[in-house]
Amino acid sequence: MPVSDSRAGTGRAVPFDLMPTATAVVDEQGALVGWSDEATRLLGVGPEQVLGRPVSALLAPEQADVLPPRGGAERTAAGLSSGAVIRVVHRDGRVLTLGVQATALTDISGGRRWHLSAIDLGRAPWWRASHSVLERFLTRSPYGIAVLDTQLRYVWINGTLERMAGVSLEQRLGRRMRDVLPKLSPFQVERQLRSVLDTGRPVLNFEYRGYVPIDPGREHAFSTSILRLDDDDGRVLGVCYISVDITDRWRTRERLTLLTESGTRIGTTLDLEATARELTEVAVPGLADLALVDLLDPVLQGDEPGPPDRTAPPPLRRMAHLSVRTGTPEAVVGIGEDPDYPASSPMIRCLAEEGAVLQPSLQGQPWTAEDHARGASRHAWDLHSLMAVPVRARGTVLGVAVFIRSGGSDPFEAEDLALAEELVSRAAVCLDNARRYTREHRTALTLQRSLLPQSIPVLPAIEAAYRYLPAAADGSAGGDWFDVLPISGARVALVVGDMVGHGINAAAAMGRLRTAVHTLADMDLPPDELLAHLDDLVLRLVDERSEQPAGAETSATAQGATCLYIVHDPATGHCTMARAGHPAPAILTPDGRVTFAELPPGPPLGVGTLPFESAEFDLPEGTVLALFTDGLVSGAGLGPAAAGERLRGVLESARPGLEHACEDILATMLPDGPDDDAVLLLARTHRLTEDRIVTWELPSDPVVVAEARLLAAGALAAWGLDDLVFTTELVVSELVTNAIRYGSAPVTLRLINESVLICEVSDGTSTSPRLRHARTTDEGGRGLFLVAQLCRRWGTRYTDTGKIIWAEQNLP
Repeated sequence: MPVSDSRAGTGRAVPFDLMPTATAVVDEQGALVGWSDEATRLLGVGPEQVLGRPVSALLAPEQADVLPPRGGAERTAAGLSSGAVIRVVHRDGRVLTLGVQATALTDISGGRRWHLSAIDLGRAPWWRASHSVLERFLTRSPYGIAVLDTQLRYVWINGTLERMAGVSLEQRLGRRMRDVLPKLSPFQVERQLRSVLDTGRPVLNFEYRGYVPIDPGREHAFSTSILRLDDDDGRVLGVCYISVDITDRWRTRERLTLLTESGTRIGTTLDLEATARELTEVAVPGLADLALVDLLDPVLQGDEPGPPDRTAPPPLRRMAHLSVRTGTPEAVVGIGEDPDYPASSPMIRCLAEEGAVLQPSLQGQPWTAEDHARGASRHAWDLHSLMAVPVRARGTVLGVAVFIRSGGSDPFEAEDLALAEELVSRAAVCLDNARRYTREHRTALTLQRSLLPQSIPVLPAIEAAYRYLPAAADGSAGGDWFDVLPISGARVALVVGDMVGHGINAAAAMGRLRTAVHTLADMDLPPDELLAHLDDLVLRLVDERSEQPAGAETSATAQGATCLYIVHDPATGHCTMARAGHPAPAILTPDGRVTFAELPPGPPLGVGTLPFESAEFDLPEGTVLALFTDGLVSGAGLGPAAAGERLRGVLESARPGLEHACEDILATMLPDGPDDDAVLLLARTHRLTEDRIVTWELPSDPVVVAEARLLAAGALAAWGLDDLVFTTELVVSELVTNAIRYGSAPVTLRLINESVLICEVSDGTSTSPRLRHARTTDEGGRGLFLVAQLCRRWGTRYTDTGKIIWAEQNLP
């Protein structure tokens, strides 16, 4: 790849890896007797100024002892013969660092002279100055490395790249990738090479697939990084790419992706034919070119198949088949027909032996000769590799799933068989459920839907509307959930969570988390503490699963689930929020502005590494909180920032009314429906008016109990709640007495007239009250017992300054 040597000023073309070299000749006395033009350009002095002078005169002062001023040239040249680094003085006073090497010469008279070659190390990169180091580094690199010229023709490759593809340097020199590797996506790669060559922007980890001569029967995947090669003057010399064979990693990733997808695509219903079809849809084309599912006749009737008969093939029925070719022309029988496999076929063998069968090659298999129709299909469509996997659930074989590859597809491997067994086992459970639990099927769907709130409670503190969109086609629940929970003190807790996965297992784990949230919410825990307890629960569930014996069936865990927990206090308008890896809520204020709450991120549940933190907000009357799961924003096909901006825009322009706003948001964010379960919860907050709350600061003195009763009775009379005066006086008397006797100042009594009558007594200690069952002879100890009997519920919550004991009574 020649380039113009502008530094030489001649315009001649020189190889790109050569560089200007200054030369000089030294006689036996160490005097300079020869001086090149390049030496003049390098040091700024001509031959008339240096010839006849000792070479040591050119050295910088600190290196004057490197070469003797006169004599000793033999010793000096010997020291330079293997190369040395010296510092010399330029004509303008600059000190240059040179790499110098000496070569012995003999002149016509037999005298000894030495030829000195020098390069400017300050201008030359180390790889030019020490080409051998670079060559060893590149040649021995574990990565395949190639250098191409500006026409994308190979000029050099290392041995690793030769071994990686099976194409040598000699076969590549002067040729393009499309010429030597036509089956390795060459045009796709060359587009990237040309882009880097034109723009100078490197490409990192570009992945592509294809076939290489060293292994022509197996598709390989490569990850390649590309950079442009420029010289010091900015001239483009070519491109270099570094390649790694990631075939095993790519195949593993593809298998894991397929396995992950199967969790949402298989088992969406408990219908035999639908589940069999879903299995084939997952397998084709990700795993096979043709997939067949055949079930035993008794399964279709809902009966349990008997033990395998090794003497006669069992009756089967084709439930589903799918091919990469339109119409599945390879199939010999239609849906609902008996496939009538030969007794020696892998399908019958896997049923009889209850084990999967792998046949990497169908060439010369005797059973294909016995079955003329299948033999003809094999030849017509080039079917060459097969796996037969028993459909087995709970120890019972229900049928067989067959996976076939054709044409240029790679033969099946052991890893493919393991993946097929996992896919089939997932489908088998659903097929067995459809056979054995028709009634349980209906119950299971009802249970799944019942795990979500059937309605939102009507509360004065909040107005709410919601939408739940499952990704499953039959509307069965997945792993997302939400709740609107009334808690003590007229407060409301808003909860949104997202479980990993879909289906019954995910819904069951979601139900466990939702129940735990209900329990923890009743304990009046702050949001950050509630999430910490929820995280502990998930860690215990994970530990329980890890302790299961090998092969035991376990349900999905909640590890990796996310949750957002918000507490709104209508008495103050104060709102406290915390999240565990969940998207932050949007806040629509009455003036029409939308912001996203700035919350500490918090780790997902089950990670157990970082603490959870709360953030506090004061919300104006009528503020709307928008809580959602990531299915709402990820389904828009946008990045997180763009999806957030779209949500902000639709919230600002949505129609009045929360129900209308929900419809507008879903129509904008998910016009084509969700790819994942999606939850949207809109809540408009309200504050309690001052005439619904009364508060009194009480001295810590027993005599104030009577006054507290009178104050409470007066408030109830003003509210028209005379029927509750008697019980309220008892409750107030007991709670205030406990606060004075066992607590500390300040003591506060508060009554809230909301959907229930709430009585709260706070004090300055965090000592928890205890409900006692007093004996007949005891004079006291019945206070909280009376409160529990007279009120619908009671409890304690803790604050930064102490605790609050509260009790609720139903309004007449």
